[in-house]
Amino acid sequence: MTMDHITGLSCMRCGREFPSSYSDYTCSDCGVDGILDVHYDYEKIGSRTNRDGLQGAGMWRYLPLLPLDDSQAPPPLTVGGTPLYAPERLRRETGHPSVYIKDDGRNPTGSLKDRASVVGLARARQEGAEAITAASTGNAACSIAGLTAPAGIPCNIFVPERAPRAKVAQLLVYGARVFQVQGTYEQCFDLSVEASRRWGWYNRNCGYNPCLVEGKKTVAYEIAEELNWQAPDRVYVSVGDGCIVSGVYKGFYDLMQLGWIDTMPHLVAVQAAGASPVVTAFETGSEIVPVEPHTLADSIACGTPRNGLKALRALRESKGAAVSVTDEEILNSMSRLAVGSGVFGEPAGVTAYAGFLKQWEAGQVDRDERVVVLITGNGLKDVDSAFKAVGEPNRVEPTIEAIAGLVRTG
Repeated sequence: MTMDHITGLSCMRCGREFPSSYSDYTCSDCGVDGILDVHYDYEKIGSRTNRDGLQGAGMWRYLPLLPLDDSQAPPPLTVGGTPLYAPERLRRETGHPSVYIKDDGRNPTGSLKDRASVVGLARARQEGAEAITAASTGNAACSIAGLTAPAGIPCNIFVPERAPRAKVAQLLVYGARVFQVQGTYEQCFDLSVEASRRWGWYNRNCGYNPCLVEGKKTVAYEIAEELNWQAPDRVYVSVGDGCIVSGVYKGFYDLMQLGWIDTMPHLVAVQAAGASPVVTAFETGSEIVPVEPHTLADSIACGTPRNGLKALRALRESKGAAVSVTDEEILNSMSRLAVGSGVFGEPAGVTAYAGFLKQWEAGQVDRDERVVVLITGNGLKDVDSAFKAVGEPNRVEPTIEAIAGLVRTG
């Protein structure tokens, strides 16, 4: 067992460095706000593997680039290896000839969050944890519950009262112990941190545990590999806590350090207008100021982005951008994406596509740019919002005459 490819960690807030053996989740000086960044020995990684020698199914093919020991067995479910589509109808209808859709709603529990949970489960096993906890608006919780269930590890989940019932049902089916808190996601987050300290539960929160973002970065590896190791020009990412865009940046950064790609894509963070503190901070060049979130996109309804510092780094160092979209634009994009590509995303999952449409239609994206839109969650996670987007079905009497009447009127 070896983890000598990790050189250490550093605090995103104060810069303090810690050895790779450091056992706390966050900086000892900055507390919960001192999220840590994992650093790697790229020369050592490069001497042990190369992009042509990757082996294994899904994201496990990138094990040498993850903060795990090299003896880790594959996870109980195959995570990653999701498709990157080049949908012709969507390209025709938008008018952009080189837009791709990365459908991470195809992961086992229906969201990109499975990539982080795989690493969380492996780290928990590595550290001998007897139980795992997480706070979530739904997807991260479903993800860790779905992976811990076959592993036989107890899972304790904190979700806010507004979490969609489909996601709560998914949690209960997986056998998780669910605490549906009469409060906000931020309160759930604080409770999960306190619970992990009190009872020793391994904490899966991406905005707290630095190793979890490292799982999310594998989506960037896949995008590059699916494009024959050519980085796209832009990648659109829905943003709530800031963990996914941070992971996407870290993935492309890793590949550049290894010499597997030549350029860093411009990352575009897309937030709901009613919960857009990262957009505001990026546009004003200031620190993130918490807001009270108001959006139907529950998975990104985050007023206090726990990984905001990494998210802003991702945008600034990639020379990226940030854009906010209304709930109406999100619902519109849900239908347009599904019709144009066959990909059904939940509101937070398609927010990135709404951001692409907004910038493209405003003339802010060049035709010759190769664009990837990351869809982070499956539409079946929130069918109520889907009905808001497209309306109700035709209700008819069981006669052909009734059908004919509707056919005639269109």
